[in-house]
Amino acid sequence: MSTRMRAVATAVFLVALAYYLYSHPPFAVARRGELLVRSNEMNGTVAAYSAGTVLVVPGVHQTRRFDIREQVYRSTASASATGSGAFQSNEGLSIGVELTVRWAIDRTRLARMSKELPDDINADLIRPAVEGVTYPLFARYTVRDIFSQQRVQIQKEITSELRPKFAAMGLVLRGVEMGKVDLPSNFRAGMEKLLAEELETEKIRYTMQLKEAAVKQSQLEAEADKVRRQEAAEAAAQEQVIAARAQEETMKHILPFKQKQIEQRQLEAEAEKVARVRTAEGAAEARKIEAKAEADSRQKLADAEAYRLDLVGKANAGQMEREGALIARYPLLIQKTLADKLSDKVQVIIAPTPAAGQFIGSNLIGGDKAVARPAAEEAQ
Repeated sequence: MSTRMRAVATAVFLVALAYYLYSHPPFAVARRGELLVRSNEMNGTVAAYSAGTVLVVPGVHQTRRFDIREQVYRSTASASATGSGAFQSNEGLSIGVELTVRWAIDRTRLARMSKELPDDINADLIRPAVEGVTYPLFARYTVRDIFSQQRVQIQKEITSELRPKFAAMGLVLRGVEMGKVDLPSNFRAGMEKLLAEELETEKIRYTMQLKEAAVKQSQLEAEADKVRRQEAAEAAAQEQVIAARAQEETMKHILPFKQKQIEQRQLEAEAEKVARVRTAEGAAEARKIEAKAEADSRQKLADAEAYRLDLVGKANAGQMEREGALIARYPLLIQKTLADKLSDKVQVIIAPTPAAGQFIGSNLIGGDKAVARPAAEEAQ
């Protein structure tokens, strides 16, 4: 009975353990854009993981997730001049400024400072730091400076003062932007009127400066044009004098040169005439030589052709004489030649023996009739 109870207890323990592990899995996954920080409660070590699955032993490890992407803090309470967190200017007026602070967690220091960072960083760290810098800073400037003249300078000062504070908290300041500046309605109307008047005054003053500059420019251009004309007239006169002298000097050299050119052209014409005559004589002599050579060539060709025909005729006559003697001596060669010619066209020929001295195929082609017909004609 005790063994059975132990088995049941073991089974219940295993089922409870399995259910606990299923409901509380002993691992954690670091998702994209997050940094998973695991701290060991036993020895106090801390490790950070940016990707993958991390073993988490219940009762030993504790994990926290931090968004490592760039984040934005916007102050809504201080964006309006009538808001609860409106800024105060140097004159004591309430103003609203839209502030945008871009920040991120310093990944290199997150493992060491993970236990000190609160869950809501914007509310617990960013907002106190921004308010501690911006409220005293805006109180040093007038509304006019904040609205227009010192806007960029104020933004730079906020950035320079916030950067070391963020670094001390384990954060990285990416930038600070000042947006819309909200002023009280009555002060805005007066400010806009004052700015309009100042702009008009600046416009008039700028217009006067432009006109004065235009007058000075016209005077300078007139004086410069006068000087240019004088210099141009003097340069033109000097150029004409120099050109006349140069032309006079040039003519002294051109006349002898022209005379030499005329003489040279006469000599070239005579030389060209002699060259043409010699060329014509050479061409005529060449034609004579070519005609004579062509006639000799044709005569040699005619003699060679006559000699060839004579040799061919003699060879053919000798061949025919030899063939006639051979046929006269062996008349059956005609029959053999005919049989050789017909051998590839006729397989078997059965014919009666011809008469003595007749052609072997005379019975096939009607040789007897052909012989009998002339005999009958002679008898008539």
